[in-house]
Amino acid sequence: MNVYDSARMADVLAPLGYVPASDADDADMVILNTCHIREKAAEKVFSELGRLRPLKQAKAAAGGSMILAVAGCVAQAEGEELLARAPYVDIVLGPQTYHNLPEMVARAERSRGRGILATDFPAEAKFDHLPEATASGPSAFLSIQEGCDKFCTFCVVPYTRGAEYSRPAAAVLAEARRLVDQGVREITLLGQNVNAYHGAASDGGTWGLGRLLRALAEIPGLERLRYTTSHPRDVDDELVAAHRDVPQLMPFLHLPVQAGSDRILAAMNRRHTADDYRRTVERLRSTRPDLALSSDFIVGFPGESDRDFDATMALVREIGFIQTYSFKYSPRPGTPASVMERQVPEAVKSERLAALQELLNEQTAAFNAACVGRVMSVLLDRQGRHAGQLLGRSPYMQPVHVAAAAACLGEVVALRIVEALPNSLAAELASARDREAERACA
Repeated sequence: MNVYDSARMADVLAPLGYVPASDADDADMVILNTCHIREKAAEKVFSELGRLRPLKQAKAAAGGSMILAVAGCVAQAEGEELLARAPYVDIVLGPQTYHNLPEMVARAERSRGRGILATDFPAEAKFDHLPEATASGPSAFLSIQEGCDKFCTFCVVPYTRGAEYSRPAAAVLAEARRLVDQGVREITLLGQNVNAYHGAASDGGTWGLGRLLRALAEIPGLERLRYTTSHPRDVDDELVAAHRDVPQLMPFLHLPVQAGSDRILAAMNRRHTADDYRRTVERLRSTRPDLALSSDFIVGFPGESDRDFDATMALVREIGFIQTYSFKYSPRPGTPASVMERQVPEAVKSERLAALQELLNEQTAAFNAACVGRVMSVLLDRQGRHAGQLLGRSPYMQPVHVAAAAACLGEVVALRIVEALPNSLAAELASARDREAERACA
């Protein structure tokens, strides 16, 4: 979501003459687009601001100026404190207000050092006031939903992103068509709770994510679809059927579970049990047997016992995940979990996280090794580090590199996986037919 938001901020600023700079040293504006999901991420913002302050001062001493802005969820949650701790910041804007950046820039140029704070939740949808999105490659993000109404006790999203909002289906389809016209072959649909999508349809009804995916799949030239991040509670029959029926929908799903203990899931207000999660996975895999899963895990949530943690480990062994994000619980100010009793000692969190990550890494390595010898379709979307090398993503989001002609950049190519490396897969063109295709690209 932040990658998408950053690109849209660049779109908004382009009419003012701003273009991306290679580094901050001589930039006229620096925007830190921030995340508040963990304490470490938030603290890095203040560290980075401290690094940027001398650059801003040097720019002023040379007769120029630098507008320094902080955007995103840290700005939304800590806007006033941020201006107090870093009064040299010119603009602090929340994630729902960046469509107003041109006005804020004009105000900053007139304000002579008085920081601008814009962290309201506007009544109008920001998407109605943004310029058309521009593609920068064959793969693109498309935001269809923002905010969350789940109120997990550890999470700041409802407070920093607001209530759930779904873009109208027609607006999503129009943006997707424009992206495809610009050469995009793969679209990843984004939302804080993307499968809670309930967009208004032209017939006066409401579309869920499954219906939207079917409509997107009808766009000529759109070869791949993905979506993230989803919630187990919102995997409905229509979405399960889309995984069965829509060939453009990749067989990879990020479905956060967070924990395997029902007691901890209840304390998190996740609104599902471990068995609910198991049944959801079973429904998905029964319709799409090649579906692979990634997930999120939090260890050391307040009150988590050894038995609770063992339940998480048992769930991981049973389900199997090919990619994961796992973290020690980090108290976020203002969330219910931050004031819960029985906070888990840091040493225990670290020990549990190490054990969990060892198991998860074993599963990832095993899946990657099992891919050796398989033929996969890979969208080659960028240059590799070595001459004559292209990089792409497998249907399962694994990085894949192959020796291929540069003119094939942006093509979906059948590759045979020849080696599983720690962080990627090595491949070769799968057949003589593919080699002919490569020569045709050249």
